[in-house]
Formats: sequence, C-alpha cells, structure tokens
Amino acid sequence: MMRTPAGQECPHYYEDFARGRSVQECRLAQANPESAPWRPKDCARCPVPEIVRANASPDMQLRLTIKPVLLGFVRQMQVEAWCERHDVPIENPYVGCPLCAEENPALRLFKDALD
Repeated sequence: MMRTPAGQECPHYYEDFARGRSVQECRLAQANPESAPWRPKDCARCPVPEIVRANASPDMQLRLTIKPVLLGFVRQMQVEAWCERHDVPIENPYVGCPLCAEENPALRLFKDALD
C-alpha cells in the first residue's frame, strides 16, 4: 500500500517519482470507464481507504466512480461494492457481505454471545 496525497494508505493508489518520473494514479478510478479522470486532490474526499481499513475481505471488489457535480466545481465519489464469492452487491461496504458474515464461525459465536 502507498500513502496517498491526502496522507492515507490505499492499495489502489500508485506513485513513482524515481529518476525523473512523475506518475500518480488511482488504479481503481482508471479501471472504470464511466468515471471522470482522477486528480490527486480527489484522495482527500475518497472513502476507499476507510472502507479497506474497516473491511479487508479478499472477496470484496470495489468500483469507484468520480462524477462532476455543480458545473464541475464539485466532484462526487461513489463507491460500489460486490462480493465475488456469493456474486451479490454489498449494501454497506464498511460492514461487508452479510452472507460471508453468516459463514464465518467466529462471527457466529460473537452473535450468539450477544443474544
């Protein structure tokens, strides 16, 4: 993981300034053709680093869409999450897939202890 211009660690951010190079990119935004071009200041408002920190499920795939709003002065970040294991959309990416949570024996024990 690399540290973004906003100071957070993100697995989808890449930069290379070695030997005269000047490369900064968000590979998650680049992978989405419907997204507006990424800018380094977009990292300050991006929820992806927080989502990855809250839920590091290897089966969760994220899709970032950057949309200009208000004549392009404001940029809105939309994140969609998908569970590859169960092939379902994830409603809250901070929590993760509810079907994966039901299969996890540790979470089941925790849920039983709360009841």
